[in-house]
Amino acid sequence: MNQVFDLLSRGGLLMFPIGFCSIVALGIFLERLWSLQRNKVMPPRFLEVADNLLRQERYADAEAMCHGSDTPIARVLEVGIRYAGRDRELIKDVMEETGQREIHFMERFTGLLGSIATISPLLGLLGTVTGMIGVFQSVVNQSTTGAPVNAGLLAGGIWEALITTAAGLVVAIPAFLGHRHIIAMVDRYAVEMVDVSLKALEYLVPAAQRPTSKPSEPARSDVAEPAEKGATT
Repeated sequence: MNQVFDLLSRGGLLMFPIGFCSIVALGIFLERLWSLQRNKVMPPRFLEVADNLLRQERYADAEAMCHGSDTPIARVLEVGIRYAGRDRELIKDVMEETGQREIHFMERFTGLLGSIATISPLLGLLGTVTGMIGVFQSVVNQSTTGAPVNAGLLAGGIWEALITTAAGLVVAIPAFLGHRHIIAMVDRYAVEMVDVSLKALEYLVPAAQRPTSKPSEPARSDVAEPAEKGATT
């Protein structure tokens, strides 16, 4: 443990902001994983009960259940149920607006996580550059005095300067992967929320605006006509 601390301390002052970025990135990733659990976004049991209530047109019971569920999908369905029986486009618009707002909340802090993935290697590069400046400045000072340049001291200085670049990359790579994972989770939930909302929409619109699923049957006279012709022949 002491060796690790000694190694990090050789990186200079810029190791502190890099370390701070690592703590913030880890905290954001764990918080988003906790908040984006399926039971906190789209509980399967809730969806099943809500579908049954909407199918039976028990809108008051469905709205009460949605109001008592602190989940994004419940808030989307609740605002749609309030406009049950109204025009299809009106219900669809209010559900879309609520869904976009909920998706925005689900993406909370992901922008900061992506920023950490971007600036961490830059902080590491800055630390390396400033460290290299100090190393070569010492080389210049040695050469002006006529003393031979110590190659070991030069190599050791470069080695210490590169620690910050390595530390920045160690923070940036997991942060980038975590950012992409959270975005993928939100995108998947967004697609599922659209599917559930469209299905619920068919129960909320007036019966006259609901699409018919059964194909139209041919007229009985059209079916019987060939038989009658065959009988006459």
